[in-house]
Amino acid sequence: MTEFQSTLLRLLDERGYIHQATDAAGLDALASKQVVPGYIGFDATAPSLHVGSLVQIMMLRRLQQAGHKPIVLMGGGTTKIGDPSGKDESRKLLSHDDIQANIASIRRVFEPFLTFGDGPTDAIMVDNAEWLDKLAYIDLLRTVGTHFTVNRMLTFDSVKLRLDREQPLTFLEFNYMVLQAYDFRELSQRHACRLQLGGSDQWGNIVNGMELGRRMDGTELYGVTTPLITTADGAKMGKTASGAVWLNADQLPAYDYWQFWRNTADADVVKFLKLFTDLPLERIAELAKLEGQAINEAKIVLANEATALLHGQDAASAAAETARKTFEEGAAGGDLPTLNVAEGKIGIVQALTGLGFAASNGEARRKIGEGAVKLNDVTIDDPHLVVAIGSEPMKLSLGKKKHGLLVG
Repeated sequence: MTEFQSTLLRLLDERGYIHQATDAAGLDALASKQVVPGYIGFDATAPSLHVGSLVQIMMLRRLQQAGHKPIVLMGGGTTKIGDPSGKDESRKLLSHDDIQANIASIRRVFEPFLTFGDGPTDAIMVDNAEWLDKLAYIDLLRTVGTHFTVNRMLTFDSVKLRLDREQPLTFLEFNYMVLQAYDFRELSQRHACRLQLGGSDQWGNIVNGMELGRRMDGTELYGVTTPLITTADGAKMGKTASGAVWLNADQLPAYDYWQFWRNTADADVVKFLKLFTDLPLERIAELAKLEGQAINEAKIVLANEATALLHGQDAASAAAETARKTFEEGAAGGDLPTLNVAEGKIGIVQALTGLGFAASNGEARRKIGEGAVKLNDVTIDDPHLVVAIGSEPMKLSLGKKKHGLLVG
């Protein structure tokens, strides 16, 4: 582990955020003597970010905790193109209104993690449509395009991987790296931004932005990327069998978010405690010593801390209490996901898909055939069962970890 002098790089290093840095010594020296504004860009392709973006949000939180200034860059302009990094096909193009609605929805995600305001270390949120929408194409080609060679652009993974797989890369997408580089230069000019943070797949885009700033303005810019966050089984963080783990509460209830963290694999608990909670490293080291069934205590701490950061302490406590009642007492906790059955009765297969426990009727029938489905703790083996809902809610369970309520 490198011995850094600045609080910023020590914090990022100790908690496992640093994968690559363009000039670690230079950034370390700068962060030791002044406030460093740093940014991460987020395209608005959906109404919510998912947990795969959480490591980037936490990086901005660490930046602010270390006494520096986070800049949240919303991609109102770049979303109109789509980042080809890590993608096998082009994104669906969204309308201006859709993009703006998504930005308004996503904005709420950042408020629990960052302190926004006008102070020197307060976070700000900006939209790159502010400058990208006003660009004149010929002017862009003359002032920015001359600093890029197609030869070099073809070597970046975002382009190379698509071409290697013989998947089409549109000229529109090919321009994405130019515009992202221009974002860094604009933020440097407008907000004295000196640092871009991002995932490891953004390395090429970050380097492009640094070089553009140096060539156009002579400004020394820096970049830091995080490692690709995967789970112990090699899956990409945020992707589960039941779909994306969204950060907006209207996309995913707090209880389901708590359960996602509670179900963390044993091998991932310590890493996730460092990345996704504010627990002191000394406390994490104590939890790392737990073995066997006792590791579940660390998982509950992870679930409580991560949920409290996003949804607040009350929501985390309610989720933990619901889980305790459900798993320890066999009761139906009040914070479980709920399906309202207006007609007073529902097929068991429809109930499973309605609660999101199965992605299709076929999967629901298969789970029933495996004996994995219980109604009020009684195993169900008839996929044609029609459940009549009375005045009391009924608990529907899939396996040991998924539980929901059917209410009339």
